[in-house]
Amino acid sequence: MKKIFYLLLFSTTVWACNSNERISKEVFDDVNRSMEVKKLSESQIIEEAMNWGEEISSEAQTQLIGALQNAIAENGVQEAIRFCHVEALPILSEVSEKYNVAIRRASSDYRNPEDQVRDYEEVILDAYAYNAENGIKNEPNIQKLDNGDVLLFTKAIQIPNSLCLNCHGEPGKDITDETLKVINELYPEDKAKGHKIGDLRGMWSIRLPRAEVIKRL
Repeated sequence: MKKIFYLLLFSTTVWACNSNERISKEVFDDVNRSMEVKKLSESQIIEEAMNWGEEISSEAQTQLIGALQNAIAENGVQEAIRFCHVEALPILSEVSEKYNVAIRRASSDYRNPEDQVRDYEEVILDAYAYNAENGIKNEPNIQKLDNGDVLLFTKAIQIPNSLCLNCHGEPGKDITDETLKVINELYPEDKAKGHKIGDLRGMWSIRLPRAEVIKRL
């Protein structure tokens, strides 16, 4: 009897509301595939989180550098600092909203107090600093937060070229007196001067919801 019931149920499902219109086997296969529960290993999830974090941090970096270069080209270094003061965080907010993640730059040598390293980031940033001081290559990292519901992607940020030294180098050598005046005006607690090319500036810190990472697989 059960077999007859299952057969009737299947027959009803196979036919559309219009009994003359049969649903194709391809449609059934697509539905079945979409309903399959994916069996994912932890290593697959971590690898996808790493790839996604790289994608997001690269886009954020590209947007910030592009906006800064345009501001310098149009109005000079001093106005570019004012531009960053107003626009840097909104640019990161736009990237965060686009990907439904929380993205920030974290640093002990911060310029904007909003970028000050947080407790859960400090040990990672310390490890990046140790590697930089000892000539060890810094690699991106994934850590689990909130019982694994959040995957924290981090990536070291280093001074890439002399352009950055206009704002982050040595005062009187790389940073002009006019630029220094603007920095002190906008960032009275500034700790982001005195760097050279290759120095660690901080790190990208991106909170990736585990559920969103799994959706990508």
